[in-house]
Amino acid sequence: MSSSQVSKSQVMDKRITEFINEQSCISISCVDKESRPHVFTCFYTFDSEEGYLYFKSNEDTLHAKIMQENSAIAGSILPNKLNPLKIKGIQLEGEYVNSEEQNTRAKKLYYKQHPYALASSGRIWCIQINSIKMTDNTLMFGEKIRWQR
Repeated sequence: MSSSQVSKSQVMDKRITEFINEQSCISISCVDKESRPHVFTCFYTFDSEEGYLYFKSNEDTLHAKIMQENSAIAGSILPNKLNPLKIKGIQLEGEYVNSEEQNTRAKKLYYKQHPYALASSGRIWCIQINSIKMTDNTLMFGEKIRWQR
């Protein structure tokens, strides 16, 4: 698949899933009802089978309140160790999802990857990824790999 093509299947390109699984933090942006943006950064767990990201946060945070008003989000994942000559990164769009089935799966996967999080308060939040653009300059400068749900 060339970099100009968009994969429109449930199966993400292996290069995307490998990159997301190798990292640990995401910056997520959301927009409140007055159109003011808010950005936060958190640890995540990636569910490559379902195309979801899970993170833990308290319900009284500003971003939690905003996501419950407006479920649309955007996010960015950069390498844990950034090398400016070999830039790789993910830009994604998605939405906050609150379903019992997804929450059960999220808790299982999140606490398996982050067992220390059991000691802190908060709940697990679910983000359904709807589209991804991955930049990978290690393949060729400006190379883009795209996926869409």
